[in-house]
Amino acid sequence: MNAEAGTGTIRVLLVDDHELIRDGLAGVFDQQPDMEVVSQATSVAEAMRAYAASSPDVVVTDLQLPDGTGLDIVRTVRKSNESVGLIVLTMHSGDDQIFAAMEAGASGFVGKDAPSGEVVRAARHSSVSPRSFVCAGLAHAMMRRATSESTRLSDREHEVLLLLADGLGAKEIGDKLYLSESTAKSHIAKIYQKLGAANRAQALVTAMRIGLLSTVQRP
Repeated sequence: MNAEAGTGTIRVLLVDDHELIRDGLAGVFDQQPDMEVVSQATSVAEAMRAYAASSPDVVVTDLQLPDGTGLDIVRTVRKSNESVGLIVLTMHSGDDQIFAAMEAGASGFVGKDAPSGEVVRAARHSSVSPRSFVCAGLAHAMMRRATSESTRLSDREHEVLLLLADGLGAKEIGDKLYLSESTAKSHIAKIYQKLGAANRAQALVTAMRIGLLSTVQRP
């Protein structure tokens, strides 16, 4: 198929070690006037043989397979072909799995609890834009990652935070940790910056809200 020209039928390879899921997906795809399941596989090794034999436009693969993962298929295919759509299906659609699929070169990521129409839409989109990653939960996952990375404190900063929570000032913190007062102040400023706080009180409230502190000892 020439996907970019929008002609022909989208040829699909299904990879899943559960027969019921494969058969269900095959039925859904075969109902589409512009799609055809040309091969099925139950493992990474079988999928690679089927891919070589059938030259599909789109590969829809489960994440967990008996001899590896769907990401093994994605990485291998993507190394040699930039124009194939690669959709990852999984029961475990956490942030780590989403980013792993995207970084491996997948075109899309769909949870198995999603409506079948979402799988079809992702596959159809991937046949035209194989390097444009689609995932319903991507925006929220990226927000969570950005928040996590921006508020991550170093070990030293966490030590300073705990002493701030105990009511100590910069000089006292420096004495406790064998740091100069200016160095202690630098750590405190960095903590405020990471937590988006203007002062000690705001920093401690934010730290408690995101789980960096469990309690605050008042001076």
